[in-house]
Amino acid sequence: MSKLQEYKKKRNFKKTPEPKPKVTRGHKKPIFVIQEHHASHLHFDFRLEMQGVLKSWAVPKGPSTDPHVKRLAALTQDHPLDYAIFEGIIPQGYGAGTVIVWDTGTFDNLSKKNDEPITLEQAFEKGHITFFLDGKKLKGIYSLIRFNASDKNWLLIKADDQFADARANPVRTNPKSVLSTKTIKSLDKIFEKKKS
Repeated sequence: MSKLQEYKKKRNFKKTPEPKPKVTRGHKKPIFVIQEHHASHLHFDFRLEMQGVLKSWAVPKGPSTDPHVKRLAALTQDHPLDYAIFEGIIPQGYGAGTVIVWDTGTFDNLSKKNDEPITLEQAFEKGHITFFLDGKKLKGIYSLIRFNASDKNWLLIKADDQFADARANPVRTNPKSVLSTKTIKSLDKIFEKKKS
């Protein structure tokens, strides 16, 4: 439970519909999820399954398919695996706003050290994780690279592979949830009505 203590501390589960903290066994093949989250500001939460939880980074501008673009990714608290299918309205309090599942799928760990494969946990500690995403919207190789050992700021970078596309902008052109086909705008209207 210690992995999800910060997640638990920030939320009142009598009020929020978010899933309760629970470390689970995990999937046969690890999953990733990207959630669009309109809280105090619009951003994308990028999450990778690791050790029974979702390691999470807030990416203000969302993922890019352009290998020349480096996206800031700020490490946040771990989330339960059940969060991978959460979308809806978070009431007043931490993270208040609207959430949709913008993309989801599985991934393969490609991380290495001195040309030798290493585990996700080792790559996380090293501060350089490389993985292949097999999502409904995003595919291909990405890396998360930490600025320095004491920093929570990382960079999310697309590799120059066959799935790279400098001209595409999936965040803008493909805004619908892959689970419900809802958009953040449609949920925002409901959220504003509830607040008024």
